[in-house]
Amino acid sequence: MPDLSHGTADDAAVNALRSAVMRLSRRLKHQRVDESLSPTEMSVLGTLALCGSATPGELARKEHVQPPSMTRIVALLEAKGLVRLEPHPDDRRQKVVSQTEQAEAMLEESRRKRNAWLASLAEGLDEDEWAKLRAAAPVLEKLAHL
Repeated sequence: MPDLSHGTADDAAVNALRSAVMRLSRRLKHQRVDESLSPTEMSVLGTLALCGSATPGELARKEHVQPPSMTRIVALLEAKGLVRLEPHPDDRRQKVVSQTEQAEAMLEESRRKRNAWLASLAEGLDEDEWAKLRAAAPVLEKLAHL
């Protein structure tokens, strides 16, 4: 594991990485299919797509929000027809949140649009830069999940 506590050139690299990831993330957020959904609502739908059905409490933990906030988010998504609530199989006090086919289709269209946008940006890279970016993708994915 690298020791990044020494105030060296690694500080500059960490700063550049942070800045680039934040800037790219902001630009990607503008490539949305449904402008009526907040980034948090999109994130919840993405979590359901990735992890499957979950209780509102589980979603709150995964999304790092308070349970009352998640209850409101789920209610908004349900009103938009993007999630459905079903009784929990083991605990009748709980509900299980699942995405609908409408949400799946919207997420797929969103991924397609964002991928196309990133691919168009990548056309501005030379082959060496594109190879480095392809090699960095798994490392960035690992960082995102640490």
